[in-house]
Order: sequence, then structure tokens, then C-alpha cells
Amino acid sequence: MLQSHQPDSPNSDHTDLTLSSTSAEHFPLSLQVPSSPTAKSLGGDTLRSRADSFNSTANTSRSRSNSFNSRAETARSRGYSDLTTLKSRFEGDDWTTEEALRPDKTNAKDFEVHDSPFAFSPGQLNKTLNPKSLAAYRALGGIYGLERGLQTDLVAGLSVDETSISESISFEEATSTEGSKKPAHARPFIAQDVVVTDREVKGQFYDRRRIFKDNRLPAKKAVSIWRLFWNAYNDRVLLILTAAAVISLALGIYEALGQKPEPGQGQSLDWVEGLAIMVAIVIVVLVTGLNDYRREKQFSALNAKKDDRQVKAIRSGKSVMISVFDVMVGDILHLESGDSIPADGILVGGHGVRCDESSATGESDAMKKTSGAEVWQRMIEGTATSKLDPFIISGSKVLEGVGTYLVTSVGVNSSFGKIMMGIQTENEETPLQVKLAKMANWIGVLGTSAAGLLFFILLFRFLAGLSGNTDSPAKRGQTFLDILIVAITIIVVAVPEGLPVAVTLALSFATKKMFKENNLVRHLRACETMGNATTICSDKTGTLTQNRMTVVAGLLGTLINFARDNDMNDEDKKVLTLASAFGQMSSTARNLLLQSVAINSTAFEGEEDGKATYLGSKTETALLTMAKDFLGMGPVAEERAGVEVVQLFPFDSDRKCMGVVIRLASGSYRLLVKGAAEIMLEHATQELADVSGESLETTVLSESAALRVSDNIEDFATQSLRTIAMLYRDFPQWPPAEAQTLEEDRSMAQFEDVFDDMVFLGVVGIQDPLRDGVAHSVQRCQDAGIVVRMVTGDNITTASAIARQCGIKTEKGLVMEGPKFRQLSDEDMDAILPKLQVLARSSPDDKRILVSRLKHLRETVAVTGDGTNDGPALKMADVGFSMGIAGTEVAKEASAIILMDDNFSSIVKAVMWGRSVNDAVSKFLQFQITVNITAVILAFVSAVASDKMHSVLSAVQLLWVNLIMDTFAALALATDAPTEKILDRKPTPKRAPLITTNMWKMIIGQVIYQLLVTFVLYFAGYTILGYNDRCLPRDLSQTYLNECRNLSLTGTALDSCAVGKCTDTMHTQLNTMVFNTFVWMQIFNEFNNRRLDNKLNIFEGVLRNYFFIGINCIMVGGQIMIVFVGGKAFQITRIDGIQWAVCILCALPCLLWAVVLRCVPDVYAAKVFTVVSRVWMAGARPLMRVLAVLFKPVRKAWTALSDHVFAPAKRFARRMVGKVWKRKATDEEDHRGKGTAAPGPGAADVEARGETEMKRLAPPRTPPQQANSGFGMQPPPITLTTAS
Repeated sequence: MLQSHQPDSPNSDHTDLTLSSTSAEHFPLSLQVPSSPTAKSLGGDTLRSRADSFNSTANTSRSRSNSFNSRAETARSRGYSDLTTLKSRFEGDDWTTEEALRPDKTNAKDFEVHDSPFAFSPGQLNKTLNPKSLAAYRALGGIYGLERGLQTDLVAGLSVDETSISESISFEEATSTEGSKKPAHARPFIAQDVVVTDREVKGQFYDRRRIFKDNRLPAKKAVSIWRLFWNAYNDRVLLILTAAAVISLALGIYEALGQKPEPGQGQSLDWVEGLAIMVAIVIVVLVTGLNDYRREKQFSALNAKKDDRQVKAIRSGKSVMISVFDVMVGDILHLESGDSIPADGILVGGHGVRCDESSATGESDAMKKTSGAEVWQRMIEGTATSKLDPFIISGSKVLEGVGTYLVTSVGVNSSFGKIMMGIQTENEETPLQVKLAKMANWIGVLGTSAAGLLFFILLFRFLAGLSGNTDSPAKRGQTFLDILIVAITIIVVAVPEGLPVAVTLALSFATKKMFKENNLVRHLRACETMGNATTICSDKTGTLTQNRMTVVAGLLGTLINFARDNDMNDEDKKVLTLASAFGQMSSTARNLLLQSVAINSTAFEGEEDGKATYLGSKTETALLTMAKDFLGMGPVAEERAGVEVVQLFPFDSDRKCMGVVIRLASGSYRLLVKGAAEIMLEHATQELADVSGESLETTVLSESAALRVSDNIEDFATQSLRTIAMLYRDFPQWPPAEAQTLEEDRSMAQFEDVFDDMVFLGVVGIQDPLRDGVAHSVQRCQDAGIVVRMVTGDNITTASAIARQCGIKTEKGLVMEGPKFRQLSDEDMDAILPKLQVLARSSPDDKRILVSRLKHLRETVAVTGDGTNDGPALKMADVGFSMGIAGTEVAKEASAIILMDDNFSSIVKAVMWGRSVNDAVSKFLQFQITVNITAVILAFVSAVASDKMHSVLSAVQLLWVNLIMDTFAALALATDAPTEKILDRKPTPKRAPLITTNMWKMIIGQVIYQLLVTFVLYFAGYTILGYNDRCLPRDLSQTYLNECRNLSLTGTALDSCAVGKCTDTMHTQLNTMVFNTFVWMQIFNEFNNRRLDNKLNIFEGVLRNYFFIGINCIMVGGQIMIVFVGGKAFQITRIDGIQWAVCILCALPCLLWAVVLRCVPDVYAAKVFTVVSRVWMAGARPLMRVLAVLFKPVRKAWTALSDHVFAPAKRFARRMVGKVWKRKATDEEDHRGKGTAAPGPGAADVEARGETEMKRLAPPRTPPQQANSGFGMQPPPITLTTAS
């Protein structure tokens, strides 16, 4: 029986509660609970919070129905009149031990252990769960077999001095029922008033760690920074750049070292081009890798801080606080209300333990737990049923009660660990990634085509002139190399190497800003995907609402209505505020209401996140909050200390109410009952005559009064309020003479006999209120073209009411329940989804189906989730949002973004930043393509037109334009913060082109202007600027004549030499002006690209973007320095003030030209582009066929190289990686053999890990291209829709 043992010392702080078994072969379980410092004497007994104590007045307040002592066994046996004919009813009752513990194919390795001192393997222990199996529990010998087999103690726990275990125990010895058990007096006394920290012991729990591991989940192996650099390098753009760099550098070195410079010229600097390309590669890889590394470190640090917490365990007979990571199999852990269970196990003992396993199993009901000893006893008696549940599941939460449990599985072997391991899958590419890959392919094809065409044109010219060429072979060879360098330069210019930088910088900048706005981005590209979201499937509790139940309306007596918000007022009746309503009550009535709330409650005071709060049922915590705010309630413990509790009636789901009996100072007794309002009203026959009176006089509850109360209850229900009514009744004695009593205790009355003729006290409506700003955030999403859907487990009435309040539910919107939704066919689902706004009574599987069908309809779906079983839906969604406060670890691992404040408004911030990222990429792409097209055409035409077959823009000049400026521009255009106006447009569909009509209009328009200006300067500038007159013999500068005299020239030869040098100088100055004008046009055009629409104010918000201002200052300063000191490296010369003015005045009008272009309607531009595109493709297809024929040998050579060089190299690398892992595993095994307790990877995992590493080493796959002749040429990604 449950006995109370008081210590000898009167000052002792604890009470020893001993659980005794009637069976002599089962030893008693001792459980000690520290006394509450605020507990007061109640007639010689102690009242404790029901959720904070194992007992509440041993003689009166213990519920016999929930007792776990041997008396309950006797009472239970009365319910079974014939145990000889009653058979045990649970799944696997007739299984043998081998059948109950048979390994599954997927976890056979968990059953294989070597040199183990324990009787059980991790696999055998796991058979008790997944699913729960009483048959496996019986096969393991029950709670006592587990105690012996795991070499632990159910009372004293593990020994803190344990290292290696010298004596082993077999399976048969552990599961034998003949072993003697320690008597109660031989077990150590657990003093819970002393809580110490577990001391360090070298090699502590070595064998337990070796066999069962510790409670650390195998965190994803930290990716080294070198691997991140390698992953960043495996990009098609960077691979093309690498090939260009190698060729260019090799040719440059050959030209510099293998060729003698001409007289009067310095050493060749063409090798700078290859070096500059390598610098570009290094910058891209460094920026991408470092950003990924920073993100990984940020999330790892957050996880380490978030996951590590302290739990209370029993070790060596004392309660100690240990890290959750240090929990071992065999530990005895304490359970308290509100605990998150860290490991799987079996309940040893406790009182009223109920667990919320919805996050682990999807079971929404609170699961009542039965002690392992009681379950074992029922199995022996043959009365065990499948309803018995001694299993504690990791990842679930304790709702009520206290107790202790034996840990049987930790870490990867626990239920929580296995779920975590099962969701580690690869993410699909985001819409932006797909579009950029296609764009890179398209630009690469065009660039390669232009380079190939230029190469063959110049090659034909070179070959045609060989017959009359009198140069030396070395000189002719140099000419051929120059042709090849020009072609390579065209490829370098065409490939947008700034694009990866722009994407990474935009995402990195947005990620940092989003973190400040409570969005932790786990996957860097998730923020850009969120910008394209077309629908959001949101949870209700905690996301749209505050997850904090609050009393918002009610009725005192039958006449006084009150409400918290004005929108709940009714014109037909007077509604008071809560303060006014409770202020009208007399002190006696207020005290009666306070007793109904505080005494008749299982909630208690505690702390959550360092703040004082109430713990327990959310309904009861709401009532306690109301009592504290409006009834003057002090600490709950003090309120309860002044009242003597005679009998408790715990909440029962069948009768939907709970009650308590207290003894009044007058000697009479009062029954307080609260529960579901409609049921309470049926049992009420009286009401308070006047709640403001001190005498508590009652009167008959008339039909009109009952109808008035019923109408209020229905009105509250339509507003999605949970209604709780409070009743009371006074008795002269207890138990009443007319009431039947419990058979096991005649001092306790049957509830049904006393729950009648009650006095109605009042009814309250409780609601989880909306978060501040949720309605506005939902409206902003709808304005942005995003459909917000509520997916909740609540009933359809509550869900609809909340959806209306926050603006999700509209008049034409559809509300459906999950069970009906999942029965629909795919076609029916697709038909109703556009109208579906609320999915009520939904399961996590319903959410997953909803996401799947929405994605099938080409929607970009964002989903919120907080439970473990929300993982599949979060993983399937384009963007999964998990809750940072209420979310489980599984949900966070499966999500792409974590909402640190669990607030729907933060999702709107994510949408804004996502669209900002997309805009930043589009801005830069518009800028980049304009630069590239202009540079390629300018270089192509000038090289063809040049007698020397040289481009007007040298390779180094192009690298300054194409790399340095593009990198700066990427940073400048990626740092514009979003405004509310960004939500005024519709989301971009997944299949929308990356470049819109408006963008093409600006690109083509600016290209035309820039080419027109540069071609005029290049071809006609010599004449327009009067350079012909400067080089006439009579006007020659003495500088040129002196240089020629130094060559010993005289007469006509001297004049010819001076004219030639003057002409070369004028051409160099003209080329410098072309280069300078080109660069300044890009600087001014960068301002044009700050807007993607047709609005004219390109300077809006520019003064708030200090990055943009600073970077443009750097670009301007860099260009000025290059012109003045660039010299031979850039193949330019200084220019005077007039020439500078010409450059600026030629470049500045591109701002005015952009205004003209924006005035052209997009509809007209689309029609023009359609015609031009068709003409272009008609001419491009034959050209592509010709190029395909010309490059066919190159393609065959590349295929042969891949098959005979790259493939063998990959196989060799795979074997080497496998050997490295195998050697590492061997070293760790040797290291553990020397005494290290930390487990490492086994040899059996080597091959799999080697394969994993090779997959990570492999470059990312590119999207498949449509089959086509030659290069698979695709039309430009153009859209014919108009921009606003």
C-alpha cells in the first residue's frame, strides 16, 4: 500500500512514499518527493498540487481509480469475477520470445553486439516501441527483467563510479522470474532535498556508451570549409572559367617567355588575362564558400545552445542534474509536468502520468501511463489488455503527473533519433536555381558561338594572307595566338561570372536581415523561393494565435454578461468589462468563484523560459490567469494552503468535468465542480439570487434563466469559445447520508450520487486569441497574390471562426474536414483546391497530401509545422517553416526556415525579403547582360574590322569591366532593403521567364545606345575629334621627332616615323576614350537598373543604401585611377580634360534614354520582340547546324576524354576515399580500445560513407535540355506579359 514515512528528524524536508507490492517476490519501489516550501497544514494533512506531487493527503485526496498500489489490484480483481476464464487481451499475447523479439530487415544490425556485459541488444530494447509491444515487454522480463539485464537499479539508478562492467548477465538470467529481489530496507534512501551535479569520472559508463551509445543524435557531419569551397567550385560557369583561365594563362606565358618583344615594345602582358580569370574564380569560390560556412556555423551554434538542457536523474541514490546528452541506457529519470522526454523507456512508478505523444506518434489524445510493475503484475494474473501503456516515448511531452522511468533507448536507437535520421534527404532545386541554370546554358551557347564564329573569321583572314605575309614564322605564330586569345576573351566576356556572386551576395545579405526579423534561414536559397510563394498553409495554434488560452467573455450568475473585447458586445444586452463585472460581486461570491478556480484545479505555478507562469492544462491556466488579474488571487500554493480538501474527483473525459470537496470553517462541506457548460447546465437546478449579496442566497433556476444561459453558451460556441461552467453545492456532512460510497474507502462518495441539484455560479468563454497584427499580415499576403490557407486539427466550427477573424475565410471560401478531404480523388482535390481556405480536423498526413496536390498544380507552397509528424509535409513543401519556440527538433530539421517567434507576421517578412532577393538577381542580370552583349559585340566587330585583328577592348580591360565592376554591381544592387510596396504585385510563377519583357526592353535599348556611341567614337572619332590634323608633318610634336632621331633616321624616313608614332598615340588615346566612355555608361546604367518597373524615379531610397553609395564611389575612383596609372597593363594612356568631358557627356545621356524606354508600353515592346525573336531563330538554327558540324570532332574528343580519363579518375577517387574512411575507422577503434568511451564509425559503415563522400564530391547536375542538333539551343527566356 502507499505508506507515508516521516523521517526521524522533525526538520526533515522530505516525505518518503513507498510503493509496496502484495506479491512477496516483487520488491517495493521507493519514491521520494521534496515537500513544497509553501505547503501548509490542512487538518494534519498536506495539500499539494496534483501535478507536483505523488500524493495529496494520503487518506483523503488520493484518487483510488488512479492509484498504483496493491490495494488497487484488489479493487481491480473485484471487477473481474472469474480470472480463470478471462484471457489476456493484447496483440502478440500468444507470441513466443523469438517471435516478439524477431529482428526486422531494416534494423538487423541493432541486434548484433559483441562482448556485451548486458543481457539485451539495442535492437531487442527497441522492439518494445515502434509500435508499442506488450509482447516484447513480456519477452524482456518486464520491468524487473530490464533492471537485471541492464545492470541498473530501479531505485538507486546507475552508479556514478561505473566505468567498465566486469560481470556480464545472459538473456536467460535477466528474464528469469526466479531471481530474488532486494528488500526495501536494502535499497538506498533517495534524498531529493539534495541535488548535486554529477562529478566527472574518467571513462564513465564506458560499456554503456560502447553498446548503447549516448543520447547525442548523429549530427550531420560538419562540412569542412574546404569541402564547401569544392562544392562552390563545382559550378558550370566556374568550370568554363577554369578552362578559359588555363588556356589564356598558358598562351600568355608562352607569348611573354617564348616570343621576343618588338623593338620599342615592352614585355607582353597577355598573361595577366589568365591570372585575372583565376582571381575571378577565387573570388566567387571564396564568397560562396565563406557564406555557406558562416551559415553552417550559425545554425550549429544555435542547435548546440538550443539542444543542450539539464534533466534530473537518479544516480547512486541521489537526484542529480545532468546534460541531456549524458543520459544513458539504464538511467532512472524523473518525469514532471511540462517535461520534454529525452529518451525512450518504461515507467517505473508515478502518479497520474499523462503524455502528449502527438508530436511523436500523431495520437492527439493524452496517453495515460501505467507503471511497469503494474503491467507486469497484470500479465502474471492474465488480466493485461492492450490499453495498458508503460512506454515512455522520446520526443513526447508530459502533460500531467510526476514519476520516474527507466531509460531503454537513447540517441540513434530511440524513436526520436530514428525519425530524425529518416528525414535527411536532398532538397530539390529552387525555381531561381533552375532558371539561372538555363540562363547560364543559353549565355554559354551564345558566347561560345560568337567566339567560334570570330575565331574562324579571323583564321580564314589569317590563312588567306599567308601567301603574301613576309613575317618570320615566329611572328606568324604570334599572330595566330592573338587570334586565339581574342576568341577566348569573347568567351570570358560572354560568360556571366558575376552572376554566382550576385546570387550569393543577395541571399547572404537577405539571410542576415531575415535573422534580425525572427527568420532563421537554414537553407540559403529558401528565402528566394519564399519570394515566389503562391500559397501559405499555416497552422492555427501558436502561429495565427498566441497559443495562450484566455478568458474573453462570460456570464456571472444568469444576468451579468462580460467580455474582454468590444467586438463581442451584443446590442440586445448589456455587456460589462471583466473588471466591472467582477467588481459587482460581493467578497463572499468572489471568494466562492476563486475557490472554484484555484482549489478545483490541477495547474500549478512554475517557470517557463525564466518567467513565472502557470503550468498544466491550458484551460485551467487561463482560469488561474483570470483569477490573478481580476479576483485578487495570490500565489496558488497559498490559496490552497488555507483550504482543507476532503475528496478529489479527477477530470473524466466521459463526464467532462472535475470536482473537489472542501471543508468549510462552519463545519459543513462544499462540492465545487467545473466542466463543459452544456453538461453543467443540465445538473443545475438553482442559481445565486444576487451575486452582489454577502449571504449567497439561492433561488430556483427558472426556465427563462436556463434558456438565457443556454443562449449565451451557444453564442460563445459560434465565436469559437471553449465554454466552462462552474457549479457548487453545500452539504452538512461528508459523505452525504443518501450517497453511495466507494467500496475501498467508505469515507469517499460516488460522484454520480452527489452531482445533482447544483447551484449555477457562472460560465466563461475561453479562446486562444489572435496574435497582434495577424489580420493585417494575412491581408498583405492576399494583396500580394498569396493564398493563405489554415490547416488545423481543431473542429470545423472553431477553425471557421478563427479563420474569419484573421481574414482567411471569405464568403466564397470552402471549409472542409480532413477525413473528407483525404477520401477525395486527385481530380476532385484539384477541383476544390482553388476554393479551399480552411482544412479542419486535419492530420499531418492530410497536410502532406494538400502540399503534394498544390505542388502538382504548379503552386509554390510554403507550410508551417511544429510537430514531429509534420516533418514530411515540411520537407515536401517548397519552403517549410518550423516553429522556433513550440516546434520539435524533427520539424526544425525538416524545415528550411525557422520562425524564431512562431509568428505569422514573420512569414510576411520572409516573403518581402524573398522578393527582394529575386529583384536583386533580376536587377543584376539586367545590368550584367547589358554589359556582356555590348562588350561582346564591340569586341567582335572591332576585332574583325582591325587590320591587326585586335579588339578595341583588351583582355585586361574586359576583365575590369566584366569581373570587378560586375562584382561591385552585384553587391550594390543586392543591398536594397524591401519596402511594403514590394507586396503590391503578384508572385512570379515557377515557369515564368527569368527576364521579363520590361527587362528585355531596357537591355536591348541600352545595348543599342551604348553600341551606337562606342562605334561612332571608334570608327569616326578620329575624324570628328580632328586627330588627322594633329599628325600632319608640319604639326608634329618635337617629342615624336626626337624619338625617331634616336633611331638615326633623317629626311623622309624621319617624317614617316614621327607620323606613325603620332598616329599610334592618337589611336591609343581614342581607344582609351572608347574604354572610358564604355565604363561610365555602365556606371550610369547601374542607376537605371535599380528599378524593374516603368516608374521613373530611379533614385528612390538611394540615400538609405550606404552600400550602393560606397560601392559606386569605389568604382568611380577605380576607373579614374586606371585611366591615369593603368598604362601598359591596361593598354591605355592618359587623356586630357576635354577628352574626359567628351567621355562623360557621351555616357550621361543613357539616363535620359532610359526614361524614353520606360515610356514605351510593354505591350508594343512584346510584339516587336516576338517578331525579332522569330527572325532571329530562323537565322540562328542554320548557323547552329553549321557550328554543330564544325564542333562535332571537339564533342567526340570530349566524350572520349570523359570516358577514358575522367571516369577512371572518379573510380580511383572513390577507392581512395573508401580507404581513407577505413583507415580512420581503424584508428578510432584502436583509440577506443585504449580507453576512450566515445563511439566512432564502424567498419561496416565505411563503404556507405565512401559512397556518400563521392556523391558530395560529384558536381551538381544541370537541368536536362531538350534534344536538339548541335548545342541544344533554346530560345531566349522571354515573356510577353506587361509590367505594371
